[in-house]
Amino acid sequence: MHRHLTVAEVTEAARRLVTRFPGTGRLRRIGTSRGGRPIRMLSVGHGPRHVLVVARPHPDEPVGGATALALAERVAAGDRRSPATDPAAVTWDIVLCLDPDGAALSEGIEAATAGPGPVLARYYRAAFRPVAAEQPEWAPIAGRRLPESRALFDAIDELRPVLQASLHNVDAGGTWAQLTRDLPGLAAPYAAAAAEAGVPVQHGTYDALYWENPAPGIHVLPPPHSTARLAAGSENIGRSTWCAPQRYGGVTAIVEVPLWATGPADDLSPHPDPAGALRELSGLVREGGRQVTAVFEKARGFLPTAEDSPPRRVLEWMADDLYDLVADSWEPLVRQAEAASAPASPALTTAGISALEVVARRQPLRAAGLLLRLLAAADDPAAAGLHHELDGLLTAWCTEFEESLRLRPVPVPTQVELQTRAVVAAAECALEL
Repeated sequence: MHRHLTVAEVTEAARRLVTRFPGTGRLRRIGTSRGGRPIRMLSVGHGPRHVLVVARPHPDEPVGGATALALAERVAAGDRRSPATDPAAVTWDIVLCLDPDGAALSEGIEAATAGPGPVLARYYRAAFRPVAAEQPEWAPIAGRRLPESRALFDAIDELRPVLQASLHNVDAGGTWAQLTRDLPGLAAPYAAAAAEAGVPVQHGTYDALYWENPAPGIHVLPPPHSTARLAAGSENIGRSTWCAPQRYGGVTAIVEVPLWATGPADDLSPHPDPAGALRELSGLVREGGRQVTAVFEKARGFLPTAEDSPPRRVLEWMADDLYDLVADSWEPLVRQAEAASAPASPALTTAGISALEVVARRQPLRAAGLLLRLLAAADDPAAAGLHHELDGLLTAWCTEFEESLRLRPVPVPTQVELQTRAVVAAAECALEL
């Protein structure tokens, strides 16, 4: 498998697996998306305990489908190298794609990330990620219960999984895991899998900026009363699908593997000027956002309405205050870096600053890619000129991204093997609790 798989390819492969392993594998529909697309779950094994795997929760993160199939094959074949993959002891229930509507809007991303040398600019032109309130795992935080979210909540209530594994790609960086409860035995096998794959373990990450960090690449959600819940809506994270298994004693592991690895992802040396670097990154995300928004403002009148266009809704959301929100979220780190007596933080190492640089660079790129798509489909005379202007920006930004962080593509088989091993290790740990 040398490229990511489309939802249709994953579904067809799941059907073939059920045919090859009659009685061991079952495929069923557990819900329907807002756009009327099926949400399917492949169950493998007949054990009394359940591991729930969620693929493609974000449509611009394509690795999950291939990882889901790799896990299913391992269990269906009766792999007893791990007690977690013994089909007589554990049933693996695998949601093949949680956001099929979003995946349809990311059509072409599988080809854009195909090796041996995927093109970063091609990825951002193909990628689509909905607004937070329309992301099935995250929407409940905003008070929305999408049918996709409901399907996952219902599966959690039915199965009561000891582990829920959410399969994610980060566009650039290293690999890491976020946990809703600590799994003390996970760090060592995770590090070993990453080392054997040649993928750096990410030290520091925007996604868990203020979470507890008991081991490299392992981030644990702080308890509800903790003042550390500052980043990205995590003060209300208890409403999300991630935390739903807790009511049954289960734990969720969000496993991230990179499409492109960055050179500094595991560099633990202190950054020489973290406060200055953070101010520079804040300016970078604000200025990139300003430039995309300026093009967007010129095109507003002839683009589809937000009601009719999910990409337009994302552009409106980002133009509103997202760039400033990202930049402002780093202010506590700036103050910490300026305080001579402050304890060392992974976010202030060379690796931690590089992780935030990924975020600063990707936010304008995501918006630019969506706007280019809308401009290419527009028939207004001004569209071609604006498209040319913005395409030049996106191309230049991608070149700067690649050079600044020394990006190298991670082969798809490596992504899948690393994520598979990480999920199996997390399942082993969860089953021992």
